[in-house]
Amino acid sequence: MTTRTDRTAAQPITLSGASGIDRAAHHRLDEAWLAAAWSHPTTRVFVVSGGQALVDDTPDGRTELVMTPSFEAPPTETHRYFLGIDEDGVRYFALQKDALPGRIDQSARPAGLREAGALLSARDAGLLVHAVALENWQRLHRFCSRCGERTVIAAAGHIRRCPACGAEHYPRTDPAVIMLVTDDQDRALLGRQMHWPEGRFSTLAGFVEPGESIEQAVVREVAEEAGVTVGEVEYVASQPWPFPSSLMLGFMARAISSHIQVDGEEIHEARWFSREDLRAAFKSGEVLPPSGISIAARLIELWYGEPLPRS
Repeated sequence: MTTRTDRTAAQPITLSGASGIDRAAHHRLDEAWLAAAWSHPTTRVFVVSGGQALVDDTPDGRTELVMTPSFEAPPTETHRYFLGIDEDGVRYFALQKDALPGRIDQSARPAGLREAGALLSARDAGLLVHAVALENWQRLHRFCSRCGERTVIAAAGHIRRCPACGAEHYPRTDPAVIMLVTDDQDRALLGRQMHWPEGRFSTLAGFVEPGESIEQAVVREVAEEAGVTVGEVEYVASQPWPFPSSLMLGFMARAISSHIQVDGEEIHEARWFSREDLRAAFKSGEVLPPSGISIAARLIELWYGEPLPRS
């Protein structure tokens, strides 16, 4: 397997860029340090609920997470998650609540990563990705998978412990592969899932199965979804995708067959596109590009040679 790390280093993928946040994991078990960090006047806090947080548009056209000093934050002890420290020493926490708080000025709006991920700064996007991933995991893993007892939160939101059997449970991340397949004519294979809007095409993707390498997963998923055989596989970059708990591993792959036979379940339609075909389809509206925050868009752009239009 080869890699394109050097080619993509200057082109950070949305949700994957350097956030400037040190997660400072060594502080997560230090209750005295966490208490002092929470009480510090520069500490900033935001609420996450149902995968959303409050964002606000600034007069100069930026979009920012709505954060407050800790003394203004809604009260909670158990669902308080330490996210890290920035270069200026500011500590950041997220609070998991059943609902987002209102704003007196009414200018803020609730938004998730899909809506605001491409608008937020690298710092804010990184904080929100971290918080949403923790919230998803916390909501779905409240009971011990070993004995069924309700677990308790530890390590500033990054562990759940079982008081009955002593088991420790950690946030789950499911590896998934996402790949742009090209053939010997340098055409790109794009597919459409049944539940997508008409005309929406993107790269193929799928989860890595137990006992399987990521390269094997690429080959298997392309064969299963589109009936195309893949040879060479080249790693490009990764992207956290907390919907609810995936890590997307991006690849370019070379097909050694071109006949398409979709599975009819995950993929409803798949087609080979030349650059000219895709450019014309974008212009006519026949094909809609993938979301701008997705690694799928970056993979297609690497082949396409220019930014995709934004729908």
